[in-house]
Amino acid sequence: MNYETLGSELLRVMRGRRSQPALARRLGYRANVAYTWEGGRRFPPAQVLFRLAALNGIPIEPIARFPASAAPLEIGRAGWNSETTAAFLRALGGETPLVEIARAVRVDRTTVARWLRGATEPRLPELLALVDALTHRLVEFVALFADPERLGSLRELARDLAAQRRAAYELPWSHAVLRALELDAYRGAPAHLPGFIARAVGISFEDEQRLLGELRAARLIRRRRGKWTVARVLTVDTHADPEGDRRLKEHWTEVALARLRANPVSSDAFHSYNLLAVSHADFARIRELHVEYYERVRRIVAESGSAERVVLLIQELVPLEAGF
Repeated sequence: MNYETLGSELLRVMRGRRSQPALARRLGYRANVAYTWEGGRRFPPAQVLFRLAALNGIPIEPIARFPASAAPLEIGRAGWNSETTAAFLRALGGETPLVEIARAVRVDRTTVARWLRGATEPRLPELLALVDALTHRLVEFVALFADPERLGSLRELARDLAAQRRAAYELPWSHAVLRALELDAYRGAPAHLPGFIARAVGISFEDEQRLLGELRAARLIRRRRGKWTVARVLTVDTHADPEGDRRLKEHWTEVALARLRANPVSSDAFHSYNLLAVSHADFARIRELHVEYYERVRRIVAESGSAERVVLLIQELVPLEAGF
């Protein structure tokens, strides 16, 4: 992804029918800086994106809630400023070490530390790179500000994401198939191995064939050198569709339950439960710990040097009172 090109396209679309000089004046600039932004010669600090959203009447609440693992940001009467940007970046980064953030956006760790303190701000392309690296949800973030179909740099990516979202809702097992295609044993094989995927994720051979056909039709996989390869896998956030999200959670919970009922239960599977009586404050702390655990697991997966098996991770923390 060329984040500078995307940044220029995004600013151009958000300017709308205003002239470049008029937009610059509305944002408090004397010179026609919008001309240089849209031409890709210079870029504004990150806060300009959020201030421009306010000028366009774009609701701030979904933006403030975007880092889903953190509490929504509080926007003061002064609107979005450098301190708000720093808080947003800290929410994005979570527990990710500075060195990893710096490596992801190709800057030094001192620069990242200054961003997180609010001493300086990333430019718009750097903000987009941070969102992409830390959340893998660049399309959804940009869609808060403009229709991705109007952004040439993002159009195909947005369509791929839509296809993967449909596959996630309609064919939940398709994502397990995609993970199986990434396994070292399959990627290292000289040709496609019929039945390999079925064994790797525990489905029938007929389901393997059907799902491969569906994934091919959705252009999520392609044939290369006699094997299937993943075209592009994106992070599918299902929270925007609560009903669909609930159905997916039910599906994978039922899969875990079916494996628990298997005889014998796999010796290296881990099934546990605990019933607790805690204060509301400690419940909140436990929930934060679950979020932290999930983020750490994601980092382990991202750093894993090999792919040898497909596993299902289920996390449950459920209040038992009626009407929770």
